[in-house]
Amino acid sequence: MDNWNVLTAHQSAIGGRDDVNLVSKEKLTIEKLPDKVILQIFSYLSHREICRLARVCRRWRQIAYDTRLWKNVSLRPEVSGLHVGSLESLLSLIAVRFGPTLRYIELPIELITHTVLHELSAKCPNLTHMLLDFSTAMQLHDFSEMQAFPTKLRYMCICLSEVIFMEGFMRKIYNFINGLEVLHLIGTYEKCEEEEEEIYEVINVHKLKSATPNLRVINLYGINFIDDSHIDAFSSNCIQLECLAVNFCNKVTGSTLKTLIQRSKRLTCLLMNGTSLKSEFVMQVDWDKCALQELDITATDLSTECLVDMLTRIPNLRFLSAGQINGFNDTVLKQWMESGMTRSLMSIDLDSSDNVSDDGLQKFLTRHGQQLSACCLSGMPHITDQLWMSILPVLTNAKILVMGTSEKLGVNIHVDQLMDTIASSCGNLERLELRWDPDNLRFSDKSQKAIDLLRVKCLKLRCMVLSDGRYYETVKANFERADRVTVVRTTTCCRVSPYHLLSNYNDLIFN
Repeated sequence: MDNWNVLTAHQSAIGGRDDVNLVSKEKLTIEKLPDKVILQIFSYLSHREICRLARVCRRWRQIAYDTRLWKNVSLRPEVSGLHVGSLESLLSLIAVRFGPTLRYIELPIELITHTVLHELSAKCPNLTHMLLDFSTAMQLHDFSEMQAFPTKLRYMCICLSEVIFMEGFMRKIYNFINGLEVLHLIGTYEKCEEEEEEIYEVINVHKLKSATPNLRVINLYGINFIDDSHIDAFSSNCIQLECLAVNFCNKVTGSTLKTLIQRSKRLTCLLMNGTSLKSEFVMQVDWDKCALQELDITATDLSTECLVDMLTRIPNLRFLSAGQINGFNDTVLKQWMESGMTRSLMSIDLDSSDNVSDDGLQKFLTRHGQQLSACCLSGMPHITDQLWMSILPVLTNAKILVMGTSEKLGVNIHVDQLMDTIASSCGNLERLELRWDPDNLRFSDKSQKAIDLLRVKCLKLRCMVLSDGRYYETVKANFERADRVTVVRTTTCCRVSPYHLLSNYNDLIFN
């Protein structure tokens, strides 16, 4: 082809005589494609790319501004979206380009005004998902004149500020958000400094729960003022609750967990990573009467006694994330197996569980490995390729594997043999992460053969994460030659998590 937009078509025509073949050649340019085909091509592009293509010609401009390409819009350029220079520009976009097809929108603080919200309410009747980012706010706009707000919202995410009180805005929207099913309140955990500053309760959770009785999924992420009373408040009013996440809310101790489990009969997912759970509160819960299936207690300070008591009483647990817990040891694994409560287990994450021995893990995985879709044994220096080579043949249904530690080891990891075993045992693998230090990875000149085998056998593999180094470059080049350029990534910018297996994973995604 002379250039990217020229296609050569060969057509054969049979005339009146049987032995005569006429071959005609016709050059087709992209301009001859119908509008619906170009529209479909544009649908795979980001809005920034679509805006650039709109400058090519009048026809492309008309297609680029088709409202069907603007169903999901982010206006936060620092995250992933477009930059809108003024409120007038945004109001024009809402009326002309977004319209009734808009389903999802992300707004930064400078664009969250009563006029914008009025326009969205009037011109976008099918808007169901909204993200409002107040995280960088030093002052709110005046909402005293706000009389309208989108009424069909099913999903709302609010990124909170550390110092701006939200009540002036929230009391204006309480009457419009009764239909919410998914609520995200995102705190400033990732931005906070080590120095302790005064903590403000910038949003009134007790009033918010009264306005949102239909919530199924609640995600309170990294909010420094959230405590057990707020969990109690939501559980008292949200009888539909299926998933509660309070990751990195370090004031949560578990004192209201018993009440939560008693009230929320539909609760199947409880995520409490990085909280301050106390063993005495956790042991008071009627775990044997709960419907819980997914549990994350990573980086909590629960005792061995508490872990045994809890895990041997939850009847249908299918997802467990319990890394970075000193109390998690061989005793917990042994008694959990003996109780028979591991029968439904599909995912286990024991990141940095240094008190679990390789012998204890081998016994556990030999017995239950075949039922696991995810196995994450990272951050443990004593778990090397030898253990993985012995258990990988059992992990035949694994979709997610995480192995290795960033610490430098005294032994080497023979990665070629490991790749061979993964390829031959885990044909359904979708995500793989090897966290070992590049200096500990040993591979030969014939490693391309092992990588080829992994690439050919694991056709569902969509993400492979490696520490940056020679082996990463080798694997990346191999996959790129096979035109799978997005698969191989570095641990610097990507991590693999078993959270993909959560039943409410799509609802839990934010930002």
